[in-house]
Amino acid sequence: RPFNANSAQTQFKKGDAPANRLPLWSERHNEDGYIEIKVPQRNPHTGHSTRFMHKHRYLWELENGPLPTGMCLKALDGDKTNTDPSNWKMIPRALLPRLNGRFGRDYENAAPEMKPLILATAQLEHASREAKKR
Repeated sequence: RPFNANSAQTQFKKGDAPANRLPLWSERHNEDGYIEIKVPQRNPHTGHSTRFMHKHRYLWELENGPLPTGMCLKALDGDKTNTDPSNWKMIPRALLPRLNGRFGRDYENAAPEMKPLILATAQLEHASREAKKR
């Protein structure tokens, strides 16, 4: 029995779902510009049976398997909403500052014909740095 007799009118009834619940495979845009999709995978943080995941990563992993630790995906054309797996390249997370960090090469805003050159240069610098560590 509720504390106030009238409060029962506004409480969820058994079987009711909140108005903001989205069905599986629903898409949304996050504040960083990526498309997220609701997938039937266990959420590692909450244990819930579904979770939202970046759509480009979900589609890429369907084709290529899970991303190894320390790796991430980079949009080759710079368009975060282009979720085609062929548009995404797996790169080491440590390469990201060389592309867009404070001293990076502004990969996101570069001309399309310059992007492959910028990425190749950053990868070469990263490989050189890693080789010096050994």
